[in-house]
Amino acid sequence: EVDALLTAARSQRGRHGRRLTLIVELLYATGLRISELVTLPASAAKAQDALIIYGKGGKERLVPLGRQAISAMQSYEKERNSFSVGQGDSPWLFPSRGKGGHISRRRVGQMLDELAVEAGIEVQKVSPHVLRHAFATHLLHNGADLRTVQEFLGHEDLSTTEIYTHILDERMKSLVLQNHPLAAKE
Repeated sequence: EVDALLTAARSQRGRHGRRLTLIVELLYATGLRISELVTLPASAAKAQDALIIYGKGGKERLVPLGRQAISAMQSYEKERNSFSVGQGDSPWLFPSRGKGGHISRRRVGQMLDELAVEAGIEVQKVSPHVLRHAFATHLLHNGADLRTVQEFLGHEDLSTTEIYTHILDERMKSLVLQNHPLAAKE
C-alpha cells in the first residue's frame, strides 16, 4: 500500500504533484510527526543526506534521507516559494497562503485522503501517523534495532517505541528457525 501511495504521488504533475510527492516521501522515509513536517524550515531543502529535526520539547535529532527523498526535495525546491504569500522567500519548506504561513496539518491530511482514493486504498488506512508507523515497522522488519528506531522517531522513552516489538518477535523467531543448528529443519 505504501508503494501504491508513492506511485500515485509520483504520477501527479506540476508543482502540486512535486509538493505532494515530497510530503509522502518525507513522511515515509523519515517517520516525521505531522507537526514536524509542516514546520520544516526552508533550509531543509538544502539537506544532502539528513534532516535535523526539532521534535517535542525542542529535542534535536538527525534523520537520514534516502536518495528518493533527496531527489523529490530537489524537484520541489525550485518552486517552493510559488506556494507562499508575497514576494520574498518563505521561512518554511512547505509555505502556504494560510494564516500560519506554512501548510496546515489538516491540509496534508486532505491531500493524503485524495491520494489514497487515487491509489485505490481505503482512506481510513492512510494518514501521516500511519506513514510514521510504516516507517518504524519496515525498519524493524528489515533489521534495525529498537534503540535506533527510538532515535529516529524522537521518542523520549523506549517503552513508547516498544509498541513495534511484535515485529521484532516475529523476526527473532524467524532468525532462530532459519539459522540455529538445533532448529527444526523442513
